[in-house]
Amino acid sequence: MTDFAGQRRSMVSRQLAARGIHDPRVLAAMGEVPREFFVPPHLAEFAYEDAPLPIASGQTISQPYIVALMAEALGLSGGERVLEIGTGSGYAAAVLSRLASEVYTVERHEDLAESARAALEAVGYDNVQVLHADGTLGWPEHAPYDAILVSAGGPGVPPALSEQLAPGGVVVIPVGADPRTQELVAERKQPDGTFTRRSLGAVRFVPLIGAEGWAPPRANPGPSATHSRSSHGEAGLVTLLRENSTHLSDPEQLDPGPLLERIGDARVVLIGEASHGTSEFYRTRARITQALVQEHGFRIVAAEADWPDAARIDARVRHLDIPDPEWIPFSRFPIWMWRNWEVAEFAEWLKVHNEPLPPDARTGFFGLDLYSLHRSIDVVLEYLDRVDPEAARIARVRYGCLSPYEADPATYGRAVLSGRYRSCEDDVVAMLEHVLAHGLEMAERNGYGFLDAIQNARLIANAERYYRIMYRGGAASWNLRDSHMFDTLEFLLRAFGPDARAVVWAHNSHIGNARATEMWTRGEHNLGYLCRQSLGDDAFLIGLGTHRGTVAAAEDWGDPMQVMDVRPSHPASYEHLFHLTEVPALSLHLREPLHSELRPQLMDPRLERAIGVIYRPQTELMSHYFQAVLPLQFDEYLWIDETRAVHPLGVPAAVGLPDTYPFGL
Repeated sequence: MTDFAGQRRSMVSRQLAARGIHDPRVLAAMGEVPREFFVPPHLAEFAYEDAPLPIASGQTISQPYIVALMAEALGLSGGERVLEIGTGSGYAAAVLSRLASEVYTVERHEDLAESARAALEAVGYDNVQVLHADGTLGWPEHAPYDAILVSAGGPGVPPALSEQLAPGGVVVIPVGADPRTQELVAERKQPDGTFTRRSLGAVRFVPLIGAEGWAPPRANPGPSATHSRSSHGEAGLVTLLRENSTHLSDPEQLDPGPLLERIGDARVVLIGEASHGTSEFYRTRARITQALVQEHGFRIVAAEADWPDAARIDARVRHLDIPDPEWIPFSRFPIWMWRNWEVAEFAEWLKVHNEPLPPDARTGFFGLDLYSLHRSIDVVLEYLDRVDPEAARIARVRYGCLSPYEADPATYGRAVLSGRYRSCEDDVVAMLEHVLAHGLEMAERNGYGFLDAIQNARLIANAERYYRIMYRGGAASWNLRDSHMFDTLEFLLRAFGPDARAVVWAHNSHIGNARATEMWTRGEHNLGYLCRQSLGDDAFLIGLGTHRGTVAAAEDWGDPMQVMDVRPSHPASYEHLFHLTEVPALSLHLREPLHSELRPQLMDPRLERAIGVIYRPQTELMSHYFQAVLPLQFDEYLWIDETRAVHPLGVPAAVGLPDTYPFGL
């Protein structure tokens, strides 16, 4: 029998308290309400997962943390009258019933209103009343309300709800100009009727439909078309895709020649992937990179990997006389992302390619990411021990601030956020400044070692900041991570000289221009956007996609890798559009396609799938799809209709934080 009580306790501890939910009444309510009663029976085993879950009528039950965050923002003390808009499964109303005296909840879907009423009665929560109606108009018969919680995203606070909120009351609602992505805000009504606003971060809710929200969606066009686009228009667009693309019976047959011509003199070529566990993505990316190295003199391959781990590949492929470390590279979750046969095959090719070349003409392999906090500390200390023992002594004192959190750096951010531990920011910044101030002297003693040490010192400073802010949520931690990637790329280009050219390997979500996706509406930028802003057309962005197949991924952080089936692409997605071409694989130029009418036809926003190291097929629409405008996101798009999982190399896993926590991308 499933231990739901134990899962509930774990959820409160790991998902809520650990992320900064402090109100003891909210934590107690979340620990009391049996969430398994409010999800479909076939999903009961996932009731306490850190994810939204699908329910009837195309709606979702929010992840537990979001429910707790919204409830805490209401500031309830126990005697309030609360209005909820968007009953859904009834779970949030049940939580509110433990925090307030009276709860009134409105649901526009009749079947959900009835099932929620039944679930609430079954668990004995009799201080909740459910109404089937347009929630944007509120429930005026019971107004005024001391607090209002809206569980759907609207363009703003509906005027009817503002009127029904008592002075001093708080409304918590996701708002945004796009119905698919919002900012969660808490607005308090002042005695004069005005509102003050507090942001709770970026979120993604189903749209708030109604007279004072978003307009109802058009009728379902059926499985052969997407959203409101007609089947005739879709057929014409599919024909244009066939006529404008280079067809491949197999991605291994990709002739990079025409693509290299389109890349031209671009200084940075960014090659993406729609998942971190697909063999064809790795092999196609490697094939293009080999051509860029051989025919265009690219000397930098920069990957979404940790700098110290990638340095071990770099030492091998550039034949550097550097002793092997005692630790095993790429041995932390997700091991399979870089420790796989596909990467090993490319590294071996690069080693052979470099061998006859002089050292200053060889191509290196580098990591752009910032998760290697303590490994980077070890590298800096080892370097300083060799060139400046006194600086090494100072570094040990300063970096010692972080030593209690070596096994799990995320706990450092949690401790600082809770006030239980001081910030180490001053220590790591002071150490970085020391290394920079003595840079010339150190570089003269050991040029390559200095470059490696200075990058690790920068990484430590950024990683310390990252772990401090990631528990606050929102765009800040994502932006810091991608800014670090961009700064590292610029560092490499400067180090290799004014004529240096780089290939970047990372997920589509980092590679594509964020301004063309819903990331932008959440206040997030990414590596592709920063490269476009800095380099213009000298940055060439390549995306990769697939319809179905298998993928190497895990169900949750730290879980074992599985070879999982990838669901066929959603009918409203770009992936499904390319699947309709019935071409096994193709390459499509988006910057200047053959037919001028193709680009405008593709400018309508569509869904796009992103699978990181975590894959949850049961919540795929909410957890793995986002809106994008493909021609503005990428310069080139490589499509492979059916793909297979990467082939991991076996290695014992190191204990600690997942390398891509908390995003999985």
